Amino acid sequence: MRVRAVTPADADDVFRLLRDFATSHTPERARFTAVTFPALLAAAAAGRAEFLAAEEGGRAVGYVHAARMPTLFAGGTVLELLELTVDSALRGRGTGSGLVRAVLEAAERAGDVEVCVPTRRAADFYRRLDFTETATYLKWAPVG
Repeated sequence: MRVRAVTPADADDVFRLLRDFATSHTPERARFTAVTFPALLAAAAAGRAEFLAAEEGGRAVGYVHAARMPTLFAGGTVLELLELTVDSALRGRGTGSGLVRAVLEAAERAGDVEVCVPTRRAADFYRRLDFTETATYLKWAPVG
């Protein structure tokens, strides 16, 4: 397995992985193609995000997306890990951990002061990677 930046050529693999990852939203291919995927590629190119793929056999078998945000409270930028997914058949082989380690290395290179991850289903996974619980994550979404 090799970790590298996501490229436009990864769109089909990333969308396939996204469909399996998303539980609270149903991904729409047209919106993914026209809006969200290009926006993440642009954010990563500008240094506002990390968007990395785990490649095996010439295709993306996992991806991670983390957004970089300037903060006042932390005295610098915080990298928030928002999406991490791996092909279900390949889970448990270290691919997800490899992607997280790549994000942590990128955070160190960028000088981010912390990396955080809001999660409900994967807290034990992140604890094994030395993340500690510090807050409750609340969400508001407009109706409609």
